[in-house]
Amino acid sequence: MHTEVLGRSADETNADGTTAGETSTAPVTAVPDARGAFAGTFGHHRARDGSRGAPVGIDLDRPHAALVVGKRGYGKSYTLGVLIEEAARTPGVAPVVIDPMGVFRGLLGDATGDPVPARVIDDPTIRADAVPPARWPALVGADPDGSAGALVWHAAGAAATLDGMRDIVADSDAGDEVRRAAANRLRRAASWRIFDPAGLDASALADGAATVLDCSRLDDAPSNAVAAGVAAALYDARVGRASAEEGGSPAVDRLPWLFVDEAHVFFEGVASVPLRTILTRGRAPGVSLVAATQRPSALPEVAVSQSDLRIVHRLTAGSDVRALAAADPSYVDADLVDSMPTAPGEALVVDDTAEATRTVAVRRRDTPHGGSSPRASAAARAIETDE
Repeated sequence: MHTEVLGRSADETNADGTTAGETSTAPVTAVPDARGAFAGTFGHHRARDGSRGAPVGIDLDRPHAALVVGKRGYGKSYTLGVLIEEAARTPGVAPVVIDPMGVFRGLLGDATGDPVPARVIDDPTIRADAVPPARWPALVGADPDGSAGALVWHAAGAAATLDGMRDIVADSDAGDEVRRAAANRLRRAASWRIFDPAGLDASALADGAATVLDCSRLDDAPSNAVAAGVAAALYDARVGRASAEEGGSPAVDRLPWLFVDEAHVFFEGVASVPLRTILTRGRAPGVSLVAATQRPSALPEVAVSQSDLRIVHRLTAGSDVRALAAADPSYVDADLVDSMPTAPGEALVVDDTAEATRTVAVRRRDTPHGGSSPRASAAARAIETDE
């Protein structure tokens, strides 16, 4: 049966080496086509009568900017997990997951079919200088135009470590009140325990296995700092700005795929700049971004317009529907509301590469899904069992 691969144009070969229109029953998980290009298993077409149609793969051979959206309970995080599983199984790809809710730990579980190489880092750390000096005032809640914010900015530009920044503030000739305010802001940053001179670098993140950065114990500000540092490190390593000789992150051979759940939180904070950089410039150095959110209306317009794959689960909030509809290309020949699936696990995929839309039933996870909401009935059964 013919397998269509999302993210590829109609004249490109499919994952099993067939060309568009040919049929094959070969699986697509990490299988190179005749050109050696990789694709992963994504799901099946949903026929108009609701029946299961032809299999659908997703291109993992080249960089993409993808957006996964949907209201709670309709499969957004589940779909993100499917994409992470496929990326983790693909040679030459380095998946990195920003997990603000701690729902992707299931990737460590026993997998159905091929293994899913994955690890979870419970306490991710970054170097203090991974956050640009200009972003430090906002990170610690200081006005960059105020005296305390300016001192924090100066300290971040003059020191590579948080301890060094605090020393610079303490030794500053600024007034006592300004020094005290800046010191309090940096003391707050130290309490997050995310800054370490030996923090994560691109080589540690791009070893091939899916690396899940569990940020569930962190508030929005430190989570943003981690995401900003990681996104910048992966991008810089691929464009060759950082080198081991210069004390930065060494270049990486694998193509990074950065998966960000609850992406609106990060586009509203200090991670916004490096995430936007990957969106607009990541294709050339080979850095992909997959952003997932329940609130597409809270994302900047560029996050929608620059996505070449938009995977849309059910949305009902008018502002969210309008945010997606505003970026609808000319080949979307129906109203978004009319085209949107209504069942959990189904998605409308807007594929800019193929200039087409598809309705897809996303495949089942091969590893345990951790994003389901707890139920009182399940808790009651567990209590009865314990008693």
